[in-house]
Amino acid sequence: MHQSAEVVAVIPARGGSKGVPRKNLREVGGVPLVVRAIRNAQAVASIDRVVVSTDDDEIAAVAFAAGADVVDRPAELAGDEASSEAALLQTLDALDARGIDTRIVVFIQATSPFIDPASLDQAVARVDAGADDVVFSAVETHAFLWKLDASGAVGVNHDHSFRPRRQDRDAQFQETGAFYVMRADGFRAAGYRFFGTVGIVTVDERHAIEIDTEEQLAVSSVLARAFDPDAPEPDAAPVSSAPTAIDVDAVITDFDGVHTDDRVLVAEDGSEFIVANRSDGMGVRLLREAGVPMLILSTEVNQVVSARARKLGVDVRHGLSDKASALVEWVEAHGFDLERVAYLGNDVNDLACLDLVGWPIAVADAHPLVIAAARVVLTRRGGDGAVRELAELAMPTDKENYA
Repeated sequence: MHQSAEVVAVIPARGGSKGVPRKNLREVGGVPLVVRAIRNAQAVASIDRVVVSTDDDEIAAVAFAAGADVVDRPAELAGDEASSEAALLQTLDALDARGIDTRIVVFIQATSPFIDPASLDQAVARVDAGADDVVFSAVETHAFLWKLDASGAVGVNHDHSFRPRRQDRDAQFQETGAFYVMRADGFRAAGYRFFGTVGIVTVDERHAIEIDTEEQLAVSSVLARAFDPDAPEPDAAPVSSAPTAIDVDAVITDFDGVHTDDRVLVAEDGSEFIVANRSDGMGVRLLREAGVPMLILSTEVNQVVSARARKLGVDVRHGLSDKASALVEWVEAHGFDLERVAYLGNDVNDLACLDLVGWPIAVADAHPLVIAAARVVLTRRGGDGAVRELAELAMPTDKENYA
């Protein structure tokens, strides 16, 4: 039995992202992007339900805690090539199976952190009243647009031989990507977001920023303080909501700054020595005995890396110029899924590896860019129990047998 038809806001938020790692959980003004989207939707009285569609357990937990419903997004709809429309349709089908009838779907993108609830409410009202089948957010522009072809730069929306004044030019509208409000039945029938009569709600440029790069994330963090003076400083380190366990099939770590405190002792003859932590060694032993494979990757050429790996009884690749390729080669050779692999790093040469795996993890004293890219930030520093902390997180569910 279906309930009365609802206005449902859907926020697609997959776990993967190439441009900005773990983008939907990154913070602007101290608030994760997915939570900002949820709160903006919740602030609109005409929206009955807020749903997050995700393939990621951490995003699901954060969304649920923020008061949103969650729909599991299948892996085939969570890749880089999957369309937003496909995720929306799958969400509507999932809600339908729960007995929830949707009359208006409000597609919100978490990458737009400053959505104005009043503008969103206006868009819903227009669709609900039948004035339009679809309404989307846009900013008005009078900009001269150009394109490049074989002959050089050519005017797109103007004749470059004539430069009319701004007041003499017709306004044009640029999508912000923040929200699209649609009749649900029309969207289902068309399969794409623009159908029937299409209307526009113009929004202030302050509400139009969209985050696809680290630079845009940084700008948004600065802008957040204009909206909320109590927001933390932009350069404040993100706070990790570290889980008590992670479900992985393998663990890969950097060496210097992870198994060590990143310092080296140099003898008079040039010999180098490092200090290792026995607690970390015990953590590796517990993982090995629990059957969790481990690999150490390092750019360091010194044989101390391979000597330590032999002592620990784990695989090692060192003296590498391309750690990411070595990581992929090892994972493929063992038949693992990258999404079920943890990588622990500390410095910028770990960023490529962190971007490849499902569980990018940073030691507590990692470089700020590594901390920003991490899904989990440990409480222990490199060489001071960080590997042991990760080992305890990555132990199988019956880990009490190895404690």
